[in-house]
Amino acid sequence: MEFKKVEERTNMGAKLYVTPQPALMIATYDADGTPDVMMAAWGGQYDNNQVCFSLSKHKTTDNLRLNKAFTLSYADARTVVESDYFGIVSGNDVKDKVAKAGFTVTKSQNVNAPIINEYPLTMECRVVEMRDDEDGGAWVVGEIVNAIADPSILTDGKIDIKKLNPVAWDGSSFNYLTLGDSVGKAWNSGMVLK
Repeated sequence: MEFKKVEERTNMGAKLYVTPQPALMIATYDADGTPDVMMAAWGGQYDNNQVCFSLSKHKTTDNLRLNKAFTLSYADARTVVESDYFGIVSGNDVKDKVAKAGFTVTKSQNVNAPIINEYPLTMECRVVEMRDDEDGGAWVVGEIVNAIADPSILTDGKIDIKKLNPVAWDGSSFNYLTLGDSVGKAWNSGMVLK
């Protein structure tokens, strides 16, 4: 399809990798109770207590249909090697890839899903909506039942994003990036224009 040109701009077409995307770590149990975790980039938190993401066909997609539960964590700068491995290797090919990466698991007490101990922030979620696509993938909405945080990422009892140091996936350059410094205060910086 040919697009009309906008003066002094470059047409990118309809398939644009908007960056950055959070590097989401989705952990589930399979039918045998083996923990699995994969990295996904197409999603995030979209309400106070809900997350959503889109997956193609994966072992995780099958596990979500089976258990209707998952945990969601963020890859961080400290765990980027293992997190990338979880995105490269399928749980269909490597049965216990969590252990192979040297990570450990605790069973969630709130949902039927594993908590990956090496991620300092974990949301325990139940599937509230799952729309299957024609290729075996799905669009998933999860309700956050509980969030658990390691004290190392807290400041004054709140999650400190700098201490968490999550990585984002840059689909344009295929790199993982960390957040930079603050450039403004939310619901405050724009007040000078009011």
